[in-house]
Amino acid sequence: MAQIDYYFATLSPYTYLAGMRLEEIAAKHGVTINYKPLDIVALFGRTGGTPPKDRHISRIEYRAQELQRQSKKLGKEFNLQPAHWPTNAAPSSYAIIAAIKDGSGDVGKLVHSFVRACWAEEKDIAQDDVIRDCLTQSGFDPGLADSGLLIGAETYAANLEEAVDRGVFGAPFYITEDGQRFWGQDRLEDLDQHLSEMKG
Repeated sequence: MAQIDYYFATLSPYTYLAGMRLEEIAAKHGVTINYKPLDIVALFGRTGGTPPKDRHISRIEYRAQELQRQSKKLGKEFNLQPAHWPTNAAPSSYAIIAAIKDGSGDVGKLVHSFVRACWAEEKDIAQDDVIRDCLTQSGFDPGLADSGLLIGAETYAANLEEAVDRGVFGAPFYITEDGQRFWGQDRLEDLDQHLSEMKG
């Protein structure tokens, strides 16, 4: 079965705006998704990017306008300045890594539940009760929040290194089996088209 490597960050507003469209595209084409949460701020530092707070005012202002335009276009509730952002992305990322290994629930739904909690529900995704609630909503044992923390930390770090090596510089970022790279939720239509061409 064909695969897509999906690099994302649980603090990324654009990962939230992607919604479940990747999962829909993957199902349409019979493609497996490899979920790879990573530290987006560290990725910026390694690939020439700048964290949002340190960007020139022109970029900050444009980002604010674009996020509001995109959320309206997609019909998604969105808080431009959420109450708990930035926060520590590691605990939610470790929970996703544990959930992938567990395999009993819906990983795509779990990823979206975390980013929705941050960007639409004013929740702190570093808090244990929020992590447990997201796990439960997605069909996983909430106890996964406390399991595999060492493996989670190792995998989280390895995902960052892999991303840098493969030319990833932002989130969400999608890489197909034939090495085509797609950056941003607004490139999902292009990814869909490419997968169609691969089959054709």
